[in-house]
Amino acid sequence: MAKKERIVRYSAEEVAAMIARGEDKTDWQRVKTMPQEEVERLADEEDGPLPEGWESAIVIDGLPPRKRDVHIRLDADVLDWFRAQGKGYQTRINAVLRAFVDARRRAQRGTGGRP
Repeated sequence: MAKKERIVRYSAEEVAAMIARGEDKTDWQRVKTMPQEEVERLADEEDGPLPEGWESAIVIDGLPPRKRDVHIRLDADVLDWFRAQGKGYQTRINAVLRAFVDARRRAQRGTGGRP
């Protein structure tokens, strides 16, 4: 049986206090001295290069809503593709669905409530 993750939310102030108390495992000296090119190389290595215009999709609305467990039936090839992208496939599926919903909401606001 798979181990359940324990997700905990912290405010920015709580995180800052934890860091000040040394309650993290990040080598901040290494982070602060790492050149931007190295940061970008590591990000590209982990997730692949960002698509052109990615920054236009950024929405800063605070914390996302809490997640709920659901059972959903997906086409096998779609699920296989997301899983083949590696760990975090459920988060990516959620991000695709969120982008769709956000696009529809924007369209509804721009056309008097009808997409």
